[in-house]
Amino acid sequence: MIRLIVNGAAGRMGRRILALATEDKEIAIAAAFERPDHPDLGKDAGALAGVEPLGVPVTARKDVAADVAVDFSHADSALAMIDWCAEHGIGIVVGTTGMGAEGGRRLDAAAKRIPCLLAANMSLGVNVLLRVVRDVAAALGDAYDVEIVEAHHNRKKDAPSGTALALGDAVAAGLGRKLDDVAVHGRHGMVGERTVKEIGFHAVRAGDIVGEHTVVFGGVGERVEVRHVATSRDTFVRGALRAARFLAGKPAGRYTIADVLGLR
Repeated sequence: MIRLIVNGAAGRMGRRILALATEDKEIAIAAAFERPDHPDLGKDAGALAGVEPLGVPVTARKDVAADVAVDFSHADSALAMIDWCAEHGIGIVVGTTGMGAEGGRRLDAAAKRIPCLLAANMSLGVNVLLRVVRDVAAALGDAYDVEIVEAHHNRKKDAPSGTALALGDAVAAGLGRKLDDVAVHGRHGMVGERTVKEIGFHAVRAGDIVGEHTVVFGGVGERVEVRHVATSRDTFVRGALRAARFLAGKPAGRYTIADVLGLR
């Protein structure tokens, strides 16, 4: 039985992780963490998630026996959780975005002690899409302009999304470019003609959109669009739980969702 910690347990993703984990016969909830001032501290994690009580209260971080933690919180909490897991010898699956370069540095340090997995998007479809857009970019080359449009709910705090940036990295890899050198985020005013090398990003925030990503390859006389639409957050939850099962018992190191799905 895999003993699982859920960090960010009272959030929308955290609650769904708790709910779906109770349906998984290989997983037992060891702890449900939230920030020290959260109003849901002390509540039963199962009841909070809308399922049968689990006898596991929502608490701030504390010592607990566990195999893997899953983090869908916010950047500062995720960074602290990575360090905490490394100190306690507990593997970690991170689905939190917006950590920037610091997140990579913390995970690299932690990976010397524990198995770590960071994924901008846990869905199978998106991870297949990452490979597809890299291959399409390599095949079409500089003759096609690339624009990435993403849409999410109005409460999402970071932009562009982690998935959009991962798609941009995949496109850049296919074209032999470095994303940081060619990324253009939105356009306003007299910006001049589009350059050949740039990769554009555009973020939409509206209503309750779960997640939509479109990569546009625009050529002369034709346009190729590759699109992924998520209609339920449960697709990400199932991917995260699958990643947790994969990571349990693995040696220390950095892993990706591609390793979980056998896409290497």
